[in-house]
Amino acid sequence: MSSSCDVLFVGNAIMDVLAPCEDGFLTDNHIEKGGMNLIDEDRALQLYEAMQDKTQQSGGSAANSAYGMAALGGSAAFAGQVGKDALGDAFISDLGAGGVAFVGQQQPGGLATARSMIFVTPDSVRSMNTYLGTSLHLNASHIPEDTQAGIIYLEGYLFDAPQGPEIFARAAEIAHKTDAQLALSLSDPWCVERHHAQFSAFIREHVSILFSNEQEITTLTGTDRQGSVAMMAEHLEELIITLGAEGAMVWCEEEQILVPAMPEGKVIDTTGAGDLFAAGYLFGRVTGASGLQAAELASLCAGEVICHYGARPARDIQPFIEQAV
Repeated sequence: MSSSCDVLFVGNAIMDVLAPCEDGFLTDNHIEKGGMNLIDEDRALQLYEAMQDKTQQSGGSAANSAYGMAALGGSAAFAGQVGKDALGDAFISDLGAGGVAFVGQQQPGGLATARSMIFVTPDSVRSMNTYLGTSLHLNASHIPEDTQAGIIYLEGYLFDAPQGPEIFARAAEIAHKTDAQLALSLSDPWCVERHHAQFSAFIREHVSILFSNEQEITTLTGTDRQGSVAMMAEHLEELIITLGAEGAMVWCEEEQILVPAMPEGKVIDTTGAGDLFAAGYLFGRVTGASGLQAAELASLCAGEVICHYGARPARDIQPFIEQAV
């Protein structure tokens, strides 16, 4: 399938299932607070049954960003793998309804479509428990040969897949051939720890735009946020470090930019904040916005998604485009 778009997002196709819980629930169920815990199918079914007041929507980090990009009016495609099952059908249908072209594969037989149980404590911290299912079998061939995108965006979680390195290499090859920029989200500090050497080499050799939070970038560089900017600037065109309630730091066009957090109201659930920040930033950049304008749009988008449950906007976010300086 053809993938002609502003941004091609490549990542795990995961149905997100969200529910509020108390800290005691995490302790009783041996869930690491604030982390992304990989689980098997039996554990997934157990946690799913234990969830109260749950909601679900198609997700995965890169798919959330693709949805946000389309919600802003950008052209977005998503490459991932789902199963040929009811959940896989729902995943593709939901992305399509949001204006995102699914250019991955729906695999018949084998493992089921992936799903992630996300527990949100009263302090808005999310604890993710992910069954990767058939998304683990995403491979390099799932990135369309005739991709024509201004940016190819990869989620760091992909390095946990058996063919993760091959997927990254394929994306880099296509980006080089088509003069696309390659963007990467570090995804999770534990993911960075698991693949530190590979991430470091790939970023130096291929990445133009790097997204991370403070813990992820300091895990990668072994220094603080300012030291990380100094260390990474020689390898990157743009570096984005999200800082939670402090906002974000962006290094772009040889300038360091600070933008405040812009919550639309009470912070309820931080799930998807980084994904929508990436969507807003990339939309700004592909439509000609400056680094500051893109960062402010990104902060506005993240500020909307943290004020309700779920990793997708609950309102029209296109007016944010005019609010950015």
